[in-house]
Amino acid sequence: MRKFLSCFFLIVILIFILTTFSNAFVDNSFIWSGDYVIETSTSSDVDLQFESASAILIEQNSGKILYEHNSHEQLRPASVTKVMSILLIMEALDSGKISLDDKVPCSEQAANMGGSQIWLDVREELTVNEMLKAICVASANDCTVAMAEYLAGSQEAFVEKMNIRAKELGMNDTCFKNCHGLDTDGHVTSSYDISLMSRELLKNHPSITNYTTIWMDTLRDGKSELVNTNKLIRNYKGATGLKTGSTDLALYNLSASATRDNLSLIAVIMKSPSTKIRFSEAQKLLDYGFSNYSYVSFAKKDTILKNINISKGVNPFVNLVYECDSGALLKKGAENEIEQIVNIYDNIKAPISKGQKLGEINYLLNGENIGNTALVSDIEIKKITLSNMYEHILFDWFYLLR
Repeated sequence: MRKFLSCFFLIVILIFILTTFSNAFVDNSFIWSGDYVIETSTSSDVDLQFESASAILIEQNSGKILYEHNSHEQLRPASVTKVMSILLIMEALDSGKISLDDKVPCSEQAANMGGSQIWLDVREELTVNEMLKAICVASANDCTVAMAEYLAGSQEAFVEKMNIRAKELGMNDTCFKNCHGLDTDGHVTSSYDISLMSRELLKNHPSITNYTTIWMDTLRDGKSELVNTNKLIRNYKGATGLKTGSTDLALYNLSASATRDNLSLIAVIMKSPSTKIRFSEAQKLLDYGFSNYSYVSFAKKDTILKNINISKGVNPFVNLVYECDSGALLKKGAENEIEQIVNIYDNIKAPISKGQKLGEINYLLNGENIGNTALVSDIEIKKITLSNMYEHILFDWFYLLR
């Protein structure tokens, strides 16, 4: 019996030694050749012939400019101003500062705004959800002011927050004087700046499209009808928003967004001579983008690339997963020249924490690095010790016999 136990412990120790060092020299690096090419130009060299004073087209995910026309000219934004107001509302919602069910009162100032409105009464309260619906669908000035007062105490304090946020986003052509967009001297922005705040809203607060894609709806138990001022919502495939604006001085403005086949675009039109032209020229921009570009996904967050061997671990292998989503904006018809180089660290040893970086993929075009994605562990793996040796042996047997 004593000899048997001695042999048994000797075997256990040998297994421990072999397992600990067997993978010490495993090379986990390899190279892939992919079949994608990334377009690196920043703007188009074609002339789309605009009647509007300013225009821009960007890709939403990267912010890359695909086309621009006088994009930094300072112009009056009219109700496209409300994109920033809506952004601040959504940030307050997502941070938990307010909720969709909060009741928002109406002040005398809000009730007497004029312009596009739903005729708020100082005796009524609407929820944040209802206010958002009225602002996004009907461009309600009264609701915008009521929300500004609710969030910041006064419209003036809210406008100060709008300008601070604009600077944070790099909107250097912008000066807000109000939260609704009615003509005020010095209240200006550019199509480029509108594209920046539109992108911030759509990319980081995608639930806003629950409101901006509404074509028709009602408030006040069906007594107040809302019809979207953005006609592209009904007429353009993949339209997701975003905001119209017009005054006698600003003429006709539009921030239009749409998504098709994972490609999301934002087209901005400013100072168009008519409402018909603003929609047709926005559609022209979007059509140009969808006809000439595509978005190809390289990796999805948490997707397993492969499993690799590790040494000195309770588990003998670990799954490598993509740390985040990655992809590229491509010029259509040029999708076969990107190289993906996968580098996995050598001699990976336990302990390993969940999410620990163990390698990366680099994307190259003509030898130039154009992006990368980290490869991380999907689980925690403890280092083998004498105390957990039996657990490791049982795991090995189970893995071999399954």
